[in-house]
Amino acid sequence: MPVSNLYRRLGATSTDGTAATLLATLAAMPAEDPRRPATRREAIEAWLPLAQHLARRYADRGESADDLLHVAVVGLIKAVDRFDLSRRVDFPAFAIPTILGEIKRHFRDRTWAVRIPRHLQERWADIRLANSALAHRLGRAPTITDIAEHLGLSDEQVLDGIEGGRAYIATSLSTPIDDESGLELADTLAAPDQYDLTDNRIALHDALDRLDKRGREIVLLRFRDNLTQAEISERIGISQMHVSRLLAAAVSTLRTDLLGDGIGPGHIARTRATKRSTSIVARGLPRRTSRLPS
Repeated sequence: MPVSNLYRRLGATSTDGTAATLLATLAAMPAEDPRRPATRREAIEAWLPLAQHLARRYADRGESADDLLHVAVVGLIKAVDRFDLSRRVDFPAFAIPTILGEIKRHFRDRTWAVRIPRHLQERWADIRLANSALAHRLGRAPTITDIAEHLGLSDEQVLDGIEGGRAYIATSLSTPIDDESGLELADTLAAPDQYDLTDNRIALHDALDRLDKRGREIVLLRFRDNLTQAEISERIGISQMHVSRLLAAAVSTLRTDLLGDGIGPGHIARTRATKRSTSIVARGLPRRTSRLPS
């Protein structure tokens, strides 16, 4: 909306010219005039509808109305204090950019759930604008390449900007994960005492990959599927005694691998693993529904 139209809409150019008159009165007062604080306060209050109107423009961006109004009023106060009547510029023409600048700085510096570099914030803003413009022009949702060409960026830079934009709003740990279970997001996170088990799983999968095919199959049948040695012998067509020897050899190999100097992402140290060397195999294996090692 043009400044002049906004000015008239807010009633700031009414016949008595109260808002403008207060600014003129304030400008004419010496700094030491005891009436100046009261006049300044009245001038700010007279122009408050301008701040309220500008704050409402940003009401749908995830920030509370009270916080936005507070920021807009801060911008209005700065505009009143800095306004120079001698420049013969209407106050709205000076105040509107000042208030909007304050609001935009608030969104840039205060509303991100996770602070990211400023260039990524600006890139995310450019991507959002480009997405809207291209969707209108192309009649479809633009691709990453469309946005990259529009902004003169690489696809990777656009993806970085989108990834950065995800830091704007954080998901609460109290968010329900579905409508039936009653569980919240926090309930799906591992407890601190489960981190060691995760390390074990990662390291065990690496160790299983180093077994031969027959040894890996027997270990999975025994510890994942809970088959007895007799059942395993029937399944793969060898004697139970042979199964016992192959299983013992495979477990020994895994124990040596896991209790060595540390392998894989888990880097299980000897001093940690010696207390649970045998149980690592059973507790670390996925169940049948999990993805199995190749």
